[in-house]
Parts: sequence; structure tokens; C-alpha cells
Amino acid sequence: MEHGTDGVSQHMAAGLTSVQLRVVATLGFCGLVSAADNWFVSPALPAIAQTLSVAPVAATIILTAYMLPYGTLQPVCGSIADRIGRLRLLRIIVAGLCAGTFLCAVVPSLPLLVIARIVTGCFAAGIIAVSQAFVSDVVALEQRGGAVGILMGITFTGQGLSAGLGGILTDVVGWRAAFATFGVLAALAWVGLLGLREPSHRAAADDGSTRADAASSVSHSEPARPAAASDASRAGNPIAVFLRSAVRIFLGTRRTVYLLACSTGLLFLGVYGLMGTFLNQVCGLSSTQAGLVMMFYGVCCLLGGSVSGKLGARRGIVGVIRIGELSGVLAVCALMVSTATGSWVPALVAAACLGFGYISVQPSLVTLSMDADPLQVGLCTGLIGFGVFAGGGVGSALGGAVLTAGGYLALWAVAALGLLLQFFASIRLKG
Repeated sequence: MEHGTDGVSQHMAAGLTSVQLRVVATLGFCGLVSAADNWFVSPALPAIAQTLSVAPVAATIILTAYMLPYGTLQPVCGSIADRIGRLRLLRIIVAGLCAGTFLCAVVPSLPLLVIARIVTGCFAAGIIAVSQAFVSDVVALEQRGGAVGILMGITFTGQGLSAGLGGILTDVVGWRAAFATFGVLAALAWVGLLGLREPSHRAAADDGSTRADAASSVSHSEPARPAAASDASRAGNPIAVFLRSAVRIFLGTRRTVYLLACSTGLLFLGVYGLMGTFLNQVCGLSSTQAGLVMMFYGVCCLLGGSVSGKLGARRGIVGVIRIGELSGVLAVCALMVSTATGSWVPALVAAACLGFGYISVQPSLVTLSMDADPLQVGLCTGLIGFGVFAGGGVGSALGGAVLTAGGYLALWAVAALGLLLQFFASIRLKG
């Protein structure tokens, strides 16, 4: 944790106040719980499959059941938060995450567990996107990239560390108790949100003040559309307005950013989701052992989040994305070595490279997306979440199909090819 503290100190010196750091840390813990709630399941899949009398590969549907609604509804939650207030929505959806996670602990069959995971994913969907938009409300543009890096570093530390904790809980007291434990963590995250307040300019905007003034206050120096244009965009059928806005932003000037978000989820999260089963089937590790290996993903997410600001200052945001993609290529190459040798040691390297690569790419894409529409930052960041996590859900499903057809070597080879294509596609990005 010393590295994480050093990173926070660096960002504080760069201009974040203690109040801003408290907001980022609280929101990061909410994101940590939402990520952990999904990813502790990966090393627990063999145990869940055994208890519910299904094949381990069939149990991967549990990952898809969470990630598809988690990704698909992120832009919806971001848009709602733009209208009713970020903090108000965060309190609602974190409470729903808590209830859904406890529900997962008591269901008796795989179909009911899938339904419970869908419900949980629907509530969890907006946590990261709305938190990122909330950060844009309280942090100036020049510190925003570093603040988002800290937020996402904390969030995806939960993704990796939860694998270790989930594996231990699964072996010691069972996967149902593991779900209950993460339900308690969600309750603590909700309590933490009670201590936060909406920024004054957001509160004024939500109460009906001039939208152009509010947008100028939020973005500090970003261009804002006239208030009349904003009012026009809010007229008519809300669903049609939302869909038009979402399509316009997704296919607009930042479309390459959003397409890269889709491929990031498909490749990075798709690979990570299948690692628990791989470590059990190929390397012969227990749930605890597999979780501890996968925990290095979270450690490197934390380290990557703490140095992303420095890397961005030296190489630019686009340079950080390319470093992350190359790190992902190294990860799947290490998994090929692990498959060929049956050793878990290369998989340890793979988990570390995958974590560093993901935390380099995803927050950078979020930062690039924020100027797609300064008056709808929640929707902009929500569309990144949609691309990443819907892509992750599809990646888990496609990965299972490739695995069934050709085995793990074929799976990692396809992932390596995809990551190389993503690297070359990022050349079109502009910071």
C-alpha cells in the first residue's frame, strides 16, 4: 500500500485538496465494491458449478449475466445522473447493489443465480460512470486525468484483491458466504456516500439555474453549448432524446475512443474472467490459490493508477493507452507459456501485466471522452462503461465458445491478435 500512498501524495502535490481526495477515495471504494462484486466470482466458478451441478464452462454465464447489464445501463445511469444529481443516484444504486448481492447468496439454482446477477448488475451499472462524472464536478481539468487514475486504481484494486479474498472465502466458508461478505461491503459504501455533498454549482444546475453557467463551472475551461440548445435537447420523448444523444456522442468526434472501449472490455476483461477456471483446470490450483494469483491484477491496477499521471505528463494520454495495450499483449503471451508448461508462475506475470494494461487504457479513454459533450459528461463517461463492460460480457461468452472449440492456446492466440489490432487502431487517436 506504500505505492498507493505515494501516488496519492503525488496527486495531492499536483493540486488536489484534502476534500477532493476524500471524494475520490469514497467514490473509489464504491467502485471497488462494484468491481469486486463481479470479479470474486471468477476463482469461485468451479465451486459454484459443483454446488449447482453444472460444468465449470457453463457457469461462466454468471460473469456475462452481471457484466452485460452493468455495461449496457451505464450510459442510461449517466444520463439520469445528469438530470437528477450524481450523488442522489449513487445512493440509490449502491443500495440496490447491496440488496442484490445478498440475494445472490441465497438462491438455490444456476438459473435463479443468473437472474440475481442480472438484477445486481442493473443496480451496479452506474456506479463507475457516475463517479467519474462526479469527479469532473469537483476536480479542475488539469488535475482530472490524475484524479480519474486514482479513482480507477482504487476501483480495480477491488477487482484483483477480491479474487484473493473471494477464493479464500470460497474454500473456507463457501461461495454463498463470500456473496454475503461483499453485500456487507456494499452497505459500508452506501454509508460512506451519506457523508458527501453535491458541489454547489451542480446543486444550482439541478435546481434549474442556467445550464451554460453550470457547465462552465463544472468543466472550468471547457466550451459549453448555449442554454437554449440544452433546453431543446431536453424537450420531447425522454427515451428518444437519450438515444439520439447517445448515438450522436458515440459516433461523433470521439467514436474511436468508444470503439476502443468496446475492444478493451472484450479483450482485457474477457481474458481476466476466464483466468480463474484456467488456473483450476490447467494449473491445478484451488480457489484460494487461483485467487491469490489473480490478486496481482489488483495490485498492478493500484500501482498503474498511481503512476498514470506521470506517464501521461511524459507521453500523453494516447501514449499511456499504447503502453497499456502492449502490456495486455505481454499478458496473453505469458498465459500461452503457462498453458504450454502447466505452471502458474507465468500466469502470475500475466495477471500483473493485465492489471497494469487495463488501468492504463480504461481511465485514459474516460478522460478523452469527457469533452465529447461537456453538458452531458455523465452520458459521455457512461458510454465508455457501456463499451467496456458490455464488451467484457460478450468477451466472456465468446471466450467460452473459443475455449470449447479450440482450447486455451487458441483462446490466448485470438486475444493476442485482438490486442495487436487494438494497438494499431489507437494510432488514430488524438489526445
